[in-house]
Amino acid sequence: MKFKNVLLKFIPILLIGLVVSCSDDDDTEYGNWVESSSFDGDARGNSVSFVIGDKGYLVAGYDGDDYLSDVWEYDKEGDYWVQKADFPGVARSGAVGFAIDGKGYFGTGFDGDDKLKDFWSFDPVANVWEQKADFIGSERYGAVGFAVSGMGYVGTGYDGSELKDFYKYNPTTDQWEQSVGFGGDKRKDAAVFVIGDNAYMGTGLHNGAYENDFYVFDGTSETWTRLKDLDDDDEDYTILLSGGVGFSLQGMGYIVTGGASGVSTAVWEYDPVTDTWDDRPDYEGSARQDAIAFSFSDKAFVAMGRSGSYYFDDNWEFRPLEEEDEDD
Repeated sequence: MKFKNVLLKFIPILLIGLVVSCSDDDDTEYGNWVESSSFDGDARGNSVSFVIGDKGYLVAGYDGDDYLSDVWEYDKEGDYWVQKADFPGVARSGAVGFAIDGKGYFGTGFDGDDKLKDFWSFDPVANVWEQKADFIGSERYGAVGFAVSGMGYVGTGYDGSELKDFYKYNPTTDQWEQSVGFGGDKRKDAAVFVIGDNAYMGTGLHNGAYENDFYVFDGTSETWTRLKDLDDDDEDYTILLSGGVGFSLQGMGYIVTGGASGVSTAVWEYDPVTDTWDDRPDYEGSARQDAIAFSFSDKAFVAMGRSGSYYFDDNWEFRPLEEEDEDD
């Protein structure tokens, strides 16, 4: 009987241990950053990136001394960089870019003296740039650009004051037209990512304040819809910053790094099904803003950027389903 009583007292302890063990397993942090091949060119911020097939392309930027016009191709499988034909227009930073049907598109920006509105296409197979119809909005930098449903869109930014207008580019006709109205606030240095035929945009700076509204643009119906704010009182997150970089991977959206009271390593993951955000393990490079991202079907990379007057040339791959390094 004494043995039975001891056994009965011991069983609850075993059960508690099992519950604790299961709880510990549930606390596993997923989302690992792995350093990839550093950039072969000069460290820089405010570059433009776009993806064509299994290659990423980086265009222009600013290195702290000079505005740049060089172009680089990143091979995600081989993890190496190849320099391509220089951009033939004025060297610049703070431009926009996107890819449609195997070509990259690039324009707007700032050359150190003037805001710009010229627009160009890049054919990676022929390694040739071609000037296209100028952007019809005002000259600007710090805008966003994205492509959905076979069309390109450029909007927001700074032309002497912050902006909220949007314009649609048709690559078949090489024509611009003003797009449907965007009901959000004016801003510069916002972040955008694309999931399917939808573009999601938020963050950015207006009148010295960080914008908290978050919107989705449906490329099929060409309509904007406001989603939950980035500092929703009912949710456990606050994402107020500018100069962050957006990308999508495997159906989820991400905003990584950026600047607010200081530069950040924060990583935020967006679920478009539930319209909610979750913080993921921090970016493992140094804190920064004005970085670029390459987003492929199976991999994503965040590279470059700046912290104050220091510019970066490192490149990190994000693996959302891999456990965070134990040494972090």
